[in-house]
Amino acid sequence: MKSKGTGRRAFLRSSFTAAATAAWAGAEGRPIRVQEATAPAPQPARAPRLRFAAIGMNHGHINGQCETVKRGGGELVSFYAKEPDLAAAFAKRFPEAKLARSEREILEDASIKLIVSASIANERAPLGIEAMRHGKDFMADKPGITSLAQLAEVRRVQAETKRIYSILYGERLENRATIKAGELVKAGAIGRMLQTIGLGPHRMNPKTRPAWFFEKERYGGILTDIASHQFDQFLFFTGSTTAEVVASQVGNLHHPQHPGLEDFGDAMVRGNGGSGYVRVDWFTPDGLSTWGDGRLTILGTDGFIEIRKNVDIGGRAGGSHLFLVDQKETRYIDSRDQALPYGERLVDDVLNRTETSMPQAHVFLAMEIALKAEQQAQRVQFAKS
Repeated sequence: MKSKGTGRRAFLRSSFTAAATAAWAGAEGRPIRVQEATAPAPQPARAPRLRFAAIGMNHGHINGQCETVKRGGGELVSFYAKEPDLAAAFAKRFPEAKLARSEREILEDASIKLIVSASIANERAPLGIEAMRHGKDFMADKPGITSLAQLAEVRRVQAETKRIYSILYGERLENRATIKAGELVKAGAIGRMLQTIGLGPHRMNPKTRPAWFFEKERYGGILTDIASHQFDQFLFFTGSTTAEVVASQVGNLHHPQHPGLEDFGDAMVRGNGGSGYVRVDWFTPDGLSTWGDGRLTILGTDGFIEIRKNVDIGGRAGGSHLFLVDQKETRYIDSRDQALPYGERLVDDVLNRTETSMPQAHVFLAMEIALKAEQQAQRVQFAKS
């Protein structure tokens, strides 16, 4: 029987040498080992094994949510949106789905087991509660909950009904490099976890945003909304099952014409498995080739991992870039063929009543930290020069 250490070494060796490698000198002459980049292999969809529906298309994330469930074996059978233009766009994207006459028609269809939603942010929790009360599981776009009162009610109904209330924290669950990093951390590639630093910059494009986007009561605040991604990653990579907000701040630093908007926020958090720092903003400049240079740094006792989620400003094409530095060398790991398991696991969970896609306690704790960070945040306004 192989020892645990031997298995770890074999896993790391296969991760770093699965493809041919090239090397060049780093800034100080140290070699950087690089996997050759190849085109990502398409991930085949499972055969349909579960009927699901969509309610609420107020954010474009609904398209990705549906594709995720379809990839895992979901059959999209119906949808509803109260806005005719959003319904028409969704019907064009998913012609196989039938437009329902109302939310109630979907909620009362016993053949539908899962509802996905990207409705206006503060309407997601009430819809999820209704779904669970009708015996259905629910998957929301982030933020899946926008107030601590909503969180308490969602937790209560979920405990009563035993239904699944999932939130698609896509920056982790739908990013190949982040999935790969999870495997590496679990294998001990950087030692014991210490801290995560999560950066979530976004481009504003105000003319493309609906009115609710600028109303804090409806979107929940910047730490509730965008930073829920970063709090999810902090919990996952540190393995924390409890956490507290050490400090947080938010502000509208450059958009006085939208007084309800928070365009900047950051927070320090501490868990029972490590600490974390989060910064999110709406200041991605037009000169960047994508909507935001999302980054995650994972610090361990024996090294660190840095992920450039959407773009490598150093010049490599595409997204999902992973860099690993340990006691021996610096490596770039091509993650473009990494499988994305969340959709298949969620369908498995609906069918088998399991928690393989994401523990329910984790779903709620990530939102709890985000909501408390928002609630406790100091409001900042820097002096103009």
